[in-house]
Amino acid sequence: MNCKHFGSCGSCGLYMLSYKEQLKQKEERVSKLLAPFYGEKLEVFDSPSDHYRARSEFRIWHEGNRCDYAMGKMPVDGVREKGAINIDECPKVIEPIEKRMWKLLDKINASTEVLKRRLFAVEFLATTTDECLITMLYHRKLDDVWSAEAKLLEAELNCKIMGRSRKQKVILSDEFVTEKLEIDGKTFTYVQYESGFTQPNPTVNVKMIEWAIKQAKKVGHGDFLESYCGLGNFTLPLSHYFDKVLATEISKGSIHAALENCELNAVDNITFARLASEEMTEALNGVREFTRLKDIDLKAYDFSTVLVDPPRAGLDEGTIELISNIENIIYISCNPETLARDLETLGKTHKVMEAAMYDQFPHTEHVESGVFLQKK
Repeated sequence: MNCKHFGSCGSCGLYMLSYKEQLKQKEERVSKLLAPFYGEKLEVFDSPSDHYRARSEFRIWHEGNRCDYAMGKMPVDGVREKGAINIDECPKVIEPIEKRMWKLLDKINASTEVLKRRLFAVEFLATTTDECLITMLYHRKLDDVWSAEAKLLEAELNCKIMGRSRKQKVILSDEFVTEKLEIDGKTFTYVQYESGFTQPNPTVNVKMIEWAIKQAKKVGHGDFLESYCGLGNFTLPLSHYFDKVLATEISKGSIHAALENCELNAVDNITFARLASEEMTEALNGVREFTRLKDIDLKAYDFSTVLVDPPRAGLDEGTIELISNIENIIYISCNPETLARDLETLGKTHKVMEAAMYDQFPHTEHVESGVFLQKK
């Protein structure tokens, strides 16, 4: 990927390396961290080097009567500078965003003050099937005049538009997009809501799920437990390889989306529970009862496999203790440092059988990784 803003925009920090060099650097970093637990070569999953990001947010910079997209500045000696730079290209976003974002900006600048006044950011959520949801964020209350102009924009840009301001959400048509992904020979449909978490790189997301499916096929029996399940990104495809599935997630919105996605994909062996990871541990260990679980018979499950996909902080001690008793563990990590830390404990009961690296964020230091562990 080439971008005229490399070196000044803080979004892409590895612009001086070729994509091949970036991958090698990330592979070496993850391999070194996992070396005490895994001696084989990592399986490396690359990304398209441009047009890979399906979710993106841009500030709006006002200069006179004009609006421009803006991004934070590139850090200098590790210190991020204040302020922002205006941009007029962003080749990392997928094409359904790219073809609309500049037309949107032109329309905003050509409009009356209704669309541009106190607009401070624009968020894009798009799919590989060309759906796009645009959220316009304001420092003012939105009224019917704004809705009327934004509705015209929806038709002109063939997209969905929402408006947000303090304690206000204006939905003109829908607050979601519907993604369809080909995963391991099957088509899966995912409703993705504007406020919910979604994997940002659809191409690498499919590779991650298929890698997890490969591990699930090796097990091929028993029940499946998942923590941090989100909207069912991993849950739905992996459910085909187990008898019963219990999936937990703290976000009420994500649970709502996950239930919708089960219906869309005609999957009926998953039970979703709104629990934090720590609460899941307490419930399964019988430490605490939850009203949210009153209709779920936890004793009916015989978990052969667990999948965890925690935030950057990694797993808490209770969750590590819980999953240490399960035969097979699929651990997807967005932070290889905390993954290596957690493996210090998990490695006492389990052996790492497979390890992989996924490059969700080309041109940045960020890297995802995954390990498959089996009980010793």
